[in-house]
Amino acid sequence: MSQSVTSCLCGSVKITAEEVNPKFTVCHCQSCRTWGGAPFFAVQCGTKVQVEGEDKVKIYESSAWASRGFCSECGTHLFFKFKGSGEYNMPVGLFPSLPELTMDIQFFSDLRPSYYCFSNETKEMTTAEIMALYAPKI
Repeated sequence: MSQSVTSCLCGSVKITAEEVNPKFTVCHCQSCRTWGGAPFFAVQCGTKVQVEGEDKVKIYESSAWASRGFCSECGTHLFFKFKGSGEYNMPVGLFPSLPELTMDIQFFSDLRPSYYCFSNETKEMTTAEIMALYAPKI
C-alpha cells in the first residue's frame, strides 16, 4: 500500500489517501453502474483519508451501509464510503500513477450484464454474499 494525493477534475477537492491498495475491486451492482455508467473500478483506501475542499463534496446516502461522494462543482466521483467502518473505496482513475494495479475481486458478479465479461481471473461475490457481509442485520 502506498500514499497518494489526487483531486477532482476542477481541483476544488483534494484527497490524500495514506493507504491505497493496488489490488482493485470491480462492482457490478445496478447502483454503481447507474452512478458511473459502467462497473465501478475502485481502490480500497482504508480510513486514513484527508479531504480538502469538503464544502464542495456532496454526499449521497446510497444504501443502508454506504454513501457516495462527488464534487458539487465538476461532478467527479470521489468515493464510496462504508458507514460502519469508515473505509473509503475510490475510483481507480483518480490515481493514474499507481504501480502494479491488479484486479482482485468482482462484487455482485451475479448482476453483471451479459454484454461484458472480464478475462481476469478474480474472486467473485454474489448479491447474497455481499448482503450477508455488509448489510445491517435486522
